[in-house]
Amino acid sequence: MNADRIRAFLETGGPALWVIVILSMLTVALILWKAWRLSLAGAWAGKATEEAVTLWSEGQTDAAIARLTPRRSLRARLALAAMQARMSDLSETDAREETTRVAKSLLSGTRSGLRALELIATIAPLIGLLGTVLGMIEAFQALQEAGNRADPAALAGGIWEALLTTAAGMAVAIPASMALTWFESVAERVQGDMEDAATRIFTRAPKGNT
Repeated sequence: MNADRIRAFLETGGPALWVIVILSMLTVALILWKAWRLSLAGAWAGKATEEAVTLWSEGQTDAAIARLTPRRSLRARLALAAMQARMSDLSETDAREETTRVAKSLLSGTRSGLRALELIATIAPLIGLLGTVLGMIEAFQALQEAGNRADPAALAGGIWEALLTTAAGMAVAIPASMALTWFESVAERVQGDMEDAATRIFTRAPKGNT
């Protein structure tokens, strides 16, 4: 499909279709950006953290901290912060609060951009429906003006052109919703792993044990 045909197709759908095309490009960009950010944050990397927490539980605190120090994944950073808080002069309550603060800061990054995806998944079908309604209004206005000379084929053509925006809106909303659900599940899994690691760190190793 060449540029002229693409432009003609977009003009057929009217302004609503242009808006949906822009939303589709934003959706693709957001999905790629979010996947890249999660990959950099090590959202799918948890082996080193599990090994470090196991060492910690066995009383090998120095080895556990050394295992985590070079790691930059979310789980590793939280586990390291919990270990350092546990080994510090803070009371257990203060250490837990400090660990919670770090966890909230880390987790906020896992959900960045999800509001935008949720918004696109919500408004894309609505914009498509709006375009369809406006197209139907134009089609029936043309039918009224034509009176007895109305061509059923022309009316049908106007209706299917109007329905293009609804289909386009749904085509954008469906992948946006799927990506949103997937990213939320990744964030929840990371949060669960972080909570589990912090709990094990605070309950299974005596303070000051090396």
